[in-house]
This record gives sequence, C-alpha cells and structure tokens, in this order.
Amino acid sequence: MQYRLDKKTGDKLSVLGFGCMRFPRNAAVVETMIMTAIEKGVNYFDTAYIYPGSEELLGSVLEKHGVRNKVFIATKLPLIYVKTSSDFDKFFNQELQRLRTGMVDYYLMHMLTNEDQWRTLCSLGIEDWIAEKKKAGQIRRIGFSFHGSQSEFLRLLDDYPWEFCQIQYNYSDENFQAGTVGLKKAAEKELPVIIMEPLLGGKLAGGPPRGLPAEAAELFKKANPALSPALWGLKWVWDHEEATVVLSGMSDPKQVEENIGFADECPPHCITEAERKTFNKVLEVFNKSYKIRCTGCNYCMPCPRGVNIPACFAAYNTRSAMGFILGMQQYISSTTPTSERYASPSLCVKCGACEKHCPQHLPIINNLEMVRKNMEPLLFRVAIAAARKFLGRGKKSKKRA
Repeated sequence: MQYRLDKKTGDKLSVLGFGCMRFPRNAAVVETMIMTAIEKGVNYFDTAYIYPGSEELLGSVLEKHGVRNKVFIATKLPLIYVKTSSDFDKFFNQELQRLRTGMVDYYLMHMLTNEDQWRTLCSLGIEDWIAEKKKAGQIRRIGFSFHGSQSEFLRLLDDYPWEFCQIQYNYSDENFQAGTVGLKKAAEKELPVIIMEPLLGGKLAGGPPRGLPAEAAELFKKANPALSPALWGLKWVWDHEEATVVLSGMSDPKQVEENIGFADECPPHCITEAERKTFNKVLEVFNKSYKIRCTGCNYCMPCPRGVNIPACFAAYNTRSAMGFILGMQQYISSTTPTSERYASPSLCVKCGACEKHCPQHLPIINNLEMVRKNMEPLLFRVAIAAARKFLGRGKKSKKRA
C-alpha cells in the first residue's frame, strides 16, 4: 500500500481510504471487506453520524478483531441536526458509543457550505468545544467536509486553524466546489486533503446503464483494456500529489481487492500525456450525456412525499446517455407506478426539504419537474392513473401526498 504523509502529525495515511457510506446490507460481507482492507494496508476509514448503521458496524468489527489501534477513524458532526451548543456533546458521545472507542482520529464538521454557517457554529461555542475535546484526547485532528462554492472554501480555510479538509474531486469536477484551486490552496497550508466522490457516486465507475455512456467506456477500454473505468478514475485523482487520501465507497469484496491491488501503482504524476488525452475525450462525451449531476448520496432522502429523488435523476440521466428504452425501464422500476409505494416526481409539492440537504446545491424541485415532463408524458400519466385506479391504490397515494 502506498502512503502519503500528514505533515502536521506525521501520520502515514493510506492513499486508498475506505468510504463507509455505501456498505452493503450483509454485515458478514462488510466484516470481510473491512478486515481484508486492513490486512492489506488500508488505514483510513471514513464514516458519519448520518450514514445509517455505518458507525455501529465499523465499530463492532474493529472491536471484535482488536484492530482499533491499526486504523484512523474519521467521522463527522451532523451539522444539519445541530441547533444548540448542547448538541455538540449529544451527537459526539453517541458516535463514540457507536464506534466503541474513546477517541476519533480525524473529526469533521459535516457539510460546511459557507463562512456564515461556520460563524453560526462559532457563536454556539464550537471553538471552545473543539479545544476541550482535543485537550481531553477525544479528538486528535479537526477538519471539515465541504459542499459549497470555491470562494467560500478559500474563506473557510483562513477562518480557523484547520488540520485537514475533505473535498469532492474527480476528473469531471476540476472546477466544481473547491476544485483544483481549493485543492492546491489547502495543500499549500500543509493540510491533508481527503478526496470524496472520486467516481462521482459510481457514475465514473463503469459503463451503462448506471455508469459512463458506452462511448466513454469504450474510449477507456481502447486506451488500456486492463483498467476498468473505476481504476481510471482513481488513477486520475492519485496523480495529484496534493490528494492525501482518496475515499472509495467500496460496496463488494471484489471492489476492495481491485482498488487495493491498484493503489500501489499510482504515485503522484503517474498519468501519461496519452492518458490525459483519453480523459479529455471521455469527459467530452460524459458532459454531453449527463443532464443532472446527482451523485446518489441520498442526503435529500427521505422525501416527505415519497419521491425517489436520486433514482428519478439516475433514470433521467440514463435516458439521456443510453436511450429512451433503458431510461424508461430504469424509471419505471425506480418509481414503482402501480405499487402502494409510488415514488413519482408528480408527488412533489415543492416543500424544499430536499434542497436544504443537497451537498451539490442542485435545483432539485426544478429538476424533478423537468424529469416529470420528460419521463411522464400525458399518455403515460393517463395509463398509470388508470392502472392505479383499477388496482385501488389511488386513494392511498393521494393520502400520502
């Protein structure tokens, strides 16, 4: 395993970090994946309070195998739930219990988006709270995960003596959120930079129907058939010496093996000029095909009205990239139009709850309306309404809406 240095602590962090948001449901499989990763050198595990079951599962595996001291745990204060200063301890203590540990190695303010949000936390006493936890040895390093504009990221870097940060970065996001400018600025401050979404929620990880357009996947295959699109994407990020740890949301044992086997082959500046040209061609195809840049993080869920927001967007992108039939097949299976759990955009009442939580700051309400118009033409809606009436499900759906 390749390691990169946290210059402020001397910690050697594995360039491949285990992103724990997308654990599979089978606990035994997750245990195998975690232990395989540790045995092969992965020492950075990223979880969060709001990832369902993630902290508990990671903590139980580490305790069961007695390997807590072999890894660095990163978890996050759920800012979307913080209302008063008492919430700092409330959530942090729950996280320690879930993780079965007395200390968090790398603790983040989760989903900071702007300077005003940080100022509000400061008014609640977050700086004194951090100092208290660090003095008590319960937090080793403090940082933040970022989901805002580049200008806000640069301001936040100067607002507090941060010890690391986490940003979204991949070959389709050089100018998105913190972007390349933010990456380099953080590195200038000698902050370890943790990279999330290196594969854009899986959209850069494979081919159709849920990944790259077929034309883009074929470009990668032609350039180097030995590398999967996922490995191409990881290599692009590892090429940047400023990227300390690249988080991969590995969801099956095969991905763990593949990513670990490749991590040692990608030192900084590993991409050739020919490979760079391939990335440019792929990106050109990708940008033409994907209309909504949803990563499928599910922070917008659950929708109060039952709309399956990420699935609706994924199906719409599939239609744009891979054609009407594949897109509609995915859309119908995602919105379950004839079941009691109807999840169509037509249920949206524009309450805005989803947009408050979207780390990409997508105009979700407008996008849902666009999806509804394009994926549910009049004839489709008439047919679904008739089918639901025949099945006796219209009233249940109406009551829920």
